[in-house]
Amino acid sequence: MSYSFPLPPLAQPVPLPVADRRRPRLLLNAARHGVPLYRRDRDLPRLVARGLGQSPLDTLTEAEARAETARRSGQASYSFARHIEILVALMVEQRLTALPD
Repeated sequence: MSYSFPLPPLAQPVPLPVADRRRPRLLLNAARHGVPLYRRDRDLPRLVARGLGQSPLDTLTEAEARAETARRSGQASYSFARHIEILVALMVEQRLTALPD
């Protein structure tokens, strides 16, 4: 069974803020497939504890950088699933900030 909840179309593709760094193809493909299932009201508060004056996008970018560091260093605490969840949220939040009001 497959569920699909498409995002609103964009005038142009929005690049992932971490696109300048290398990520495994499997990790990015899994995140892209998770985008339709993302629910901001449910997922965003669970993924980030926002700091003072920080936008969700900034907080997610920092969380993704920490997850990438843990992945590259082979830390036992690294969670592939959490890294995917953070990338999904990062992709969607960037799209939402690019949409016109």
